[in-house]
Amino acid sequence: MVLIIAILNVVRATMAFTLVNVEPLTVPVLDFSRLNCSTSRPLAVEDIGRACKKMGCFQVVNHGIQGSIISSALEAAAGFFELPSVKAGLASEDVRKPVRFSEGFMHNNNKKRALLKLYAHPLSHWIQFWPLTPVHYREKMGNYAMEVRRVALQLMDAILESLGLGKAYMGEKLDDGIQFIATNSYSNISGSDSTVGLAPHTDHGFITILIQDCDGLQILNDIDGNGKSWKKVLARVPDSLHVHIGDHLEVLSNGRYKSLVHRAVINSHNRISISSTHGLSMDEKVATPKELVDEQWPKKYKESSFHDFLDYIRAKDTTGGKS
Repeated sequence: MVLIIAILNVVRATMAFTLVNVEPLTVPVLDFSRLNCSTSRPLAVEDIGRACKKMGCFQVVNHGIQGSIISSALEAAAGFFELPSVKAGLASEDVRKPVRFSEGFMHNNNKKRALLKLYAHPLSHWIQFWPLTPVHYREKMGNYAMEVRRVALQLMDAILESLGLGKAYMGEKLDDGIQFIATNSYSNISGSDSTVGLAPHTDHGFITILIQDCDGLQILNDIDGNGKSWKKVLARVPDSLHVHIGDHLEVLSNGRYKSLVHRAVINSHNRISISSTHGLSMDEKVATPKELVDEQWPKKYKESSFHDFLDYIRAKDTTGGKS
């Protein structure tokens, strides 16, 4: 729980940062196809490791997910948020529910964010609980879930390889691991790009892969060495995937790769985003391997599982989409 408490302290501290004059950040763009070529893979793995260590995030192109699958998933997500009766039937603040809808509001009671969270792996088990409407929702979101999981597993192989652990280090455990899909709808405020729609936080898995239909993601970064500040992540490359590091990868790497503190802001556009978080199974403890512990890097973290994390946030009421 030490990491969780530290992260919450970071989140509270970052709430003091102003939202004005947020500059854009150039995020490394990595060609996924290089991982499938024996001659280019070593350099691609080095690039991924460098991005994880320096920035905690990167973008991926040439990943093999058809643009039509990405656009259909975003379309399905947007369609769901237009169905009041369906949303009401899935509303819950129980963070353990496999399908859960919730909303967050601003102080003037205007809605700022709506969330639908879905368990997605194994898909054959969980898809039966997903919404039936809008039409073809399960098909469109299911196609994307399968494709993005394929990419996530290959990226995790490369990340483990970059740590010197070998790409097959956690093969079976990753194959049996969890996948959460979170679809988000952010309201628009005319002429604004300075209202927080989702407070600063980190994700608890190994990696999260994000797609968005317009800008709104911001990350806390010290890329220029002048202290941490918020930076905009611009969605410039069509159909690119944004990848960022989660808490459990920080634990696994013994702090070599830090989980990314990020937030979402409300702007003048209605924004839809879909995040896919990947990790080990709910009860599987993540610990630092002995290969990454030495005099220079003593063990820094206690082991924990997704269940531990859910128990903690439920007890502390640190989630739920409340203002």
